[in-house]
Amino acid sequence: MQQILSTLRSFDGVLELAPREGGDYPPVAWGDHFFYWSPDGTVPRTQPFATLVTKDYPDDTSSDLDPEGRWRLNIHVGRRRLEGLGLGEPDDPTAPDVLQPHPLYSRQGWLCVILPGERTWPAVLPLLELARDDQRRRLGGTLDTARGNREDPMG
Repeated sequence: MQQILSTLRSFDGVLELAPREGGDYPPVAWGDHFFYWSPDGTVPRTQPFATLVTKDYPDDTSSDLDPEGRWRLNIHVGRRRLEGLGLGEPDDPTAPDVLQPHPLYSRQGWLCVILPGERTWPAVLPLLELARDDQRRRLGGTLDTARGNREDPMG
């Protein structure tokens, strides 16, 4: 998890929300991480481009995230890119280190990977960069091209 968090925190113009117990956010979000394109540090009025969830949510239990040490990275890649990946329905929605459509939000262009590892990391990193860049474009931002704008790993 630290590798993913460190990577996302290193992206230019990214805001991380990490709700903690006793804060302003609902208890269901405590311990999770939400990433937005926001170079000025204000929370944009849009969904994050990536989330890292550390537990099952009441309406989202198919990944079995409640056991200790399990977590899931969710990335908004867009419907067209998600379709282009050809992931299909997973044989085992609890399997670690497998790119798969998000169990609830695939129709909105989200994918996920439980416990990303060496099998999925080569795809995860560029997909995170593309998700950040897509949100930046939607929000009308700019980006130093020396650090971002990698080619789409899926074509």
